[in-house]
Order: sequence, then structure tokens, then C-alpha cells
Amino acid sequence: MMVATMMVACNQPQKPLQYPVTAQSDQKDTYFGTEISDPYRWLEDDNSKETAQWVAAQNAVTTEYLSKIPFRAQLKQRLETIWNYPKIGVPFKKGGRYYFFKNDGLQNQSVLYVQESLEDSARVMLDPNTLSEDGTIALGGISPSPDGKYFAYAISRGGSDWNEIGIMDIESGQMLSDIIKWVKFSGISWYKDGFYYSCYDAPAQGQALSGSNEFHKVKYHQLGKSQAEDMIVFEDKANAKRNFYASVTDDEEYLIIGESQSTSGNALYAKKLTDPKSDFVQIAEGYDYNYSVVDHLNGKLLVTTTKSAPMKQVVLIDPAMPAEENWKIVIPEAEQVLESVVLVGDYIYVEYLEDANNKAYFFDYEGNKVKQLELPTLGTIGGFSGEKGDFIAFYGFTSFTFPSSVYKYDVNTHLSEVYAASTVDFNPDDFATEQLFFESKDGTKVPMFLVYKKGIKRDGKNPVLLYGYGGFDISVTPSFSVARLPFLEQGGIYASVNLRGGGEYGKKWHEAGQKMNKQNVFDDFIGAAEYLIAEKFTNSDKIAIMGGSNGGLLVGATMTQRPDLFKVAIPIVGVLDMLRYQDFTIGWAWAGDYGRSDDSEEMFRYLLAYSPLHNVKEGVEYPATLAITADHDDRVVPAHTFKFMSELQAKHKGNNPVIVRVETQAGHGAGKPTSKMIEESADMYSFIMYNLGMKPKF
Repeated sequence: MMVATMMVACNQPQKPLQYPVTAQSDQKDTYFGTEISDPYRWLEDDNSKETAQWVAAQNAVTTEYLSKIPFRAQLKQRLETIWNYPKIGVPFKKGGRYYFFKNDGLQNQSVLYVQESLEDSARVMLDPNTLSEDGTIALGGISPSPDGKYFAYAISRGGSDWNEIGIMDIESGQMLSDIIKWVKFSGISWYKDGFYYSCYDAPAQGQALSGSNEFHKVKYHQLGKSQAEDMIVFEDKANAKRNFYASVTDDEEYLIIGESQSTSGNALYAKKLTDPKSDFVQIAEGYDYNYSVVDHLNGKLLVTTTKSAPMKQVVLIDPAMPAEENWKIVIPEAEQVLESVVLVGDYIYVEYLEDANNKAYFFDYEGNKVKQLELPTLGTIGGFSGEKGDFIAFYGFTSFTFPSSVYKYDVNTHLSEVYAASTVDFNPDDFATEQLFFESKDGTKVPMFLVYKKGIKRDGKNPVLLYGYGGFDISVTPSFSVARLPFLEQGGIYASVNLRGGGEYGKKWHEAGQKMNKQNVFDDFIGAAEYLIAEKFTNSDKIAIMGGSNGGLLVGATMTQRPDLFKVAIPIVGVLDMLRYQDFTIGWAWAGDYGRSDDSEEMFRYLLAYSPLHNVKEGVEYPATLAITADHDDRVVPAHTFKFMSELQAKHKGNNPVIVRVETQAGHGAGKPTSKMIEESADMYSFIMYNLGMKPKF
């Protein structure tokens, strides 16, 4: 492979880069009589020497390009300065103790602390920074036992979705010999002297990071025994592509199993643990609606569901008579989306989403509204932690210019007090946030948040970073980002769009961006850019677009559909090959949102029409592109990015750089160490600002 030597001079116009020469094969597939070339199929082999060489050559080009950006070092220094502040997570109570995560500032991983009471001093429970020198081993799920004796925790290595569960004796701090492997998409739910978890069989040699995840199962592990002795509690031998999630009600009366075959909609089963002869009872059929058990109350299950309530409702279901006609509606569907429910004190705490920001209320057990939770400003509640019968609770809150803070809540008086505030080196009063609505291509009203430094002029010249997601019923709400601050400080506008396909307005909003409606998502994003131009906020030479995972698909699709509209594109761990995404790891579960190329000829042609990999055209000047992926991403495998960027480099014309950044010992994003996050942010934002023509002063 040939590696580029022609790079960007700091104060001169950019010249075309020389990219590594990527070999092409004659691989072709036939879909409903249509032949589709896939010349870079060989890059799907994440274990091959050839793929490793390709990654090394691409990273060399990218590293050299980024090193020539004149202000990159200063930007990294600014990021390190503002990143270096204490961050405290929302405390939670279990087994009579309080637990919370804390990062002193630049620690690679947050440390878990425990305290016997709120008056006692905290001690370190588990410090994941001691598990690896480079901080690439991260804590996943954690679960103290209800009796306060043991603590189960899951660790992830190098950002992989694969977890390994270990157990600690809380009093002594000693690790037990129990080790549970090949855990994925799982909780840890205690019952008596063990716990339930979900796992797969060990993958074939070389297939851990790319092989299809099939035949999920729920097992029970009894402390002191080997994993080989763990009992299978729930599985489906006839259907390989089903996932199962186990949880035990707080009183240990019921074991609940949620069964899903995609990312939305599930069946629900319950087993009465206090009756040894009981079997699982199906509480709800799948997979058209969502069901989630909050807890067990007086012989009935308190459940949130979208059945007969697209915005979600709270109902009581008797496991002995689970048919819908026997349900008791406790909190009926509202105009706003119901997001979460927690039992705390003698109340039902309910969180809603109203125009993409949170509102929360307390109800009594009969469903009467008692009190609204007063929040500091428009923003997002970051977790509400409380227990039934306990009148002290905690919650987090954040917004675009409001760093995450933790509040202590007295359920009796309904008063909040600051428990842990964040002190970041910036002045929030220098910035403004506004929410506006624009019309998409088909006339749908779409909301968008804008964040900017006060005093900007609407002269059509402001640099804009446009962000979106638009899928899987996931809502994008106001949140604080240290990485974004330098861009805002240097006069940039951050625009966050609440696209169809997300969960901001309930089931109908989600469905409006699914399958054969997916183009609506891209139209919304394009419409946001066009609105900002029409309203004189910016122009097409000043717009950067960014999105991750499904948002990476969003960036890939819109940059190939409208390359003229954007100057910079940042697709992060994106789903970019829409014909083959289902063939890797958990990709098959996304078909509920995307559809599959083998579903029907109509679905195949719809996917082909927007699949980023298949819509790169010869001789088109595409936006300056920095695609970001990671070698341990076993959610959206890096082959998506490898193939897309090979196609882009081969066909793109013009001076805009189209480069790829492949992180090592990192995955889809979760658990990434602070040092890697700072490096990645410095690279990403220096690329954005440089290619938008910004001249920052740090």
C-alpha cells in the first residue's frame, strides 16, 4: 500500500490528499435479480493481516493530516483544562448502603464508592483504573446483593459489548473465585445466594467481534459454583434471533423475563419464585408493543406499556389474569411521552418528555397527581434514584450550558437541594439556548435546539455543528458536553435536531422514521440545514454534520444525497452498509427499524436507494470527511466504515480531505477512557474548525 506524503500546509489552500491504494475484488451479490458489487468485502475480515495493514496505512494518513492543523495542540490543551473537574454520579441505595461513581477530573475511568450512610465518609468500592494500565477495562453493570453481603460487577475490555462478571465480598473487599464469561446485553439480578444473567455460548475462534450473536439465554449462577454448572432458566431453541432480559422484583416474589427480537417491542413473562411448582406465565405477547415491569405491588405487577397508549401508560396487571380487559389503569396516557417510572417513598415518580425536555411528577398509588418536581431550567433529568418506603432520593440534571449536577430530594417535603455541583472552567452566562421549530419536506413540524455565544450576528456566516440521531425510539435531549465548549467559545453554533425515528413524540414519531419511512429522517436533517441557511444563521460552506451509530448512518446518507449542502461530515461508528448490516453481531436486531435487504424486493430497493456505501458517486466533491470507528466495536463492526471510506476515497474529487480515524482498544463508545476521549475530541473538533475556516484563539 502507498501512504500519502502530500499534506496540508498550514496557511495555504488544501490540496488533494494521496490515499492508500485499496485493493478491489470482483465480489458480487444478487438481490432479486439485481447484481450488486462489493469490491471491499475483504475488509470485513477483522482478523486478517491485509485489513490490519489497511488500518495502519489509513491511520498514518489521518495522523499526518491532523498533525498539520495549526491549533490542534492548543485545542487539546484547552480540552484537558476544562475536562479536569470532579464528576459525581447519582447515588443509589441497595442493601442498606449508598453507592456512587466519582471521577476526580482526568481519571480514565470513574471510581465506584460506597458509604454506610449519608453521614459516613465514603470508601473506594472498586477502582477500574487498577484493572489495566491504559484504562481500557471499564465497569459495565453493577449490582449489590439485597442482603448487603456481595457485590456483582461486569467489566468490558477494549470497549467490547462482551462482559465478564465478577463478585466481591463487600465487607472484606475480597474477590470471589466466581467468573462468568460471554455475557452480553444483560442485567445482574440477585435472588437468594445467586443471580440471573443473560449470555451467549462462547463464539467460534476469531468470531468474537464480528460473528452473529444468536441463541441468547438466561442463566442462574449460584455463588461458589462454576459457570459450567449454571442452570438455563429461559431460552428459545427454535428461534436464534431472540434476546432475553431477566429481573427480579424488589420483594423477590417474581422473576420477570422480557423477550425481544428487535430494538422495540417485547413479550413479557413472569414466574412466581415463592412457589417452587410455578412455571412462567406469559403476561404480554410480542412484539408490537413495549412492556416494562416497575415492581410488584400487592399481588399485581405495575407495568408501563405502549399497548393501547402510543405515549405510554402505567397499569396494574394480575399475573393470574393478564388479559388487557383485566388491567387497571393507574396513570393513563398523557399528551407527552412517558419516559420512566420509579417507586419512591409512598409515591410513583413519573418522568415525561415534553418537546424534547423533561418534566416530572409524583403520583399516589391511585394515580392522583400530587406534586411536580421543580427543575433548574429547560433540560434533562439524568437518572432518578429512590426506593419504595424510603423518603430520600437523588437525581441528576443537565442542559446544554448546565453541567451535570446531582440533587438530593426529600420526598416528604418535596424539596430539592444541591448535593454535588459541577465546577467547569467556563461562564454559562456567556451562552444562550433557544428551541425553534421548522417545517420538513412534507410539512412536518420538527424541533431543533440552538446553542451559541450571546451576541452572534445572523449574517449567514456563522460556523454550525449540526447533530442528529433519528432512530430506535431514542430521544435526543439537552445535555452538557465539555468537548463542545471550545467550538462554542470560538463563535460556533451547535444545533441539535429532534428527527423523526426518535422517541421525542411517542410511537407515531418513531414509526415515521422506520423502514419505508426512513427517508423522512434524512429529509428532516437536510431541512434543518436549509432552514438555518434561509434564516441567515449560516451558509453551506459553514455547516458541519455529526452523528454516531444510527446517527453515523444519518451523516452518511445526507452527505451522499446532498454533498453540496455541507462542508464537513463526521460519521462516527456508523451503520453504512444497509444491505449487509444484519450479518454481523447484533445487527439482525435492527431490522425492526431498518428492514432487511432480503425481506422483499421493495425493501431491498428502498435500502439500496439510501445506503451510504452504495450511493457514493464517481467524480462528486464530497464534504471534508473524518470517519471515526474502533477496532473493538462489536455493535456496529468497523467494516461499515472501512468499506464506505474506501469507496469515498476512490470516487471523491476535489480538495476536501476524506480520511478515517481507527481507534485501537476501543469499541462503540461505552467505557472509553478519558485520555482517548480527549484525543478523539481534539482530532474531531480541530478537523471541524479547520475545514470550516475558523481561526480559533486559545
